[in-house]
Amino acid sequence: MYHFFAMLSRMKYISRWGLMHNTRSENLCEHSFETAVVAHALAVLRNTRYGGHVDEQRTALLALFHDSTEIVTGDMPTPVKYYSPKIRSAYAEVETVARERLLAFLPKDLKPTYRPLLGEPLESDRDLLVLVKAADKISAVIKCVEERRMGNREFANAEETLRKTIVQMHLPEADCFMEEFLPSYSLTLDEQE
Repeated sequence: MYHFFAMLSRMKYISRWGLMHNTRSENLCEHSFETAVVAHALAVLRNTRYGGHVDEQRTALLALFHDSTEIVTGDMPTPVKYYSPKIRSAYAEVETVARERLLAFLPKDLKPTYRPLLGEPLESDRDLLVLVKAADKISAVIKCVEERRMGNREFANAEETLRKTIVQMHLPEADCFMEEFLPSYSLTLDEQE
């Protein structure tokens, strides 16, 4: 009996934004889905508008699994995770242990397929992971926008910081998504008609 997929299904129990007041809580499963959708869109934009040749489906798949180790570690708040080099290093070690624990729940013949998805990327995935990172940040901005739309100012500083981070990535596909698609997240359903 192997527990890997049952463990993955527990992503829905991992809450995000633990240090912030939320009008609506977000779990890791929701965030991973949204990040995968955005990462796929960034790959499509790169290929369609910016002359890229990246694997759109692989990009979405990497994004879907990008935070899987948090099933074991929980969601470490960003200010804590990046507080100091010592904490960053310790957290990287914890993520490695978490990845190995999850992989231990798979039969031996499946581990090579899932290892790169859980944080030991193939060399060929490196360019895709840049898009995943941008999608992860955009997903966080979306959460901030949605909270602000509900009157919650708690996320204002986080949104500003995340927007600056995305600009500093110098990815035309991320800038395009922010300009062409992000504004819709501020609208009501009727306004999106």
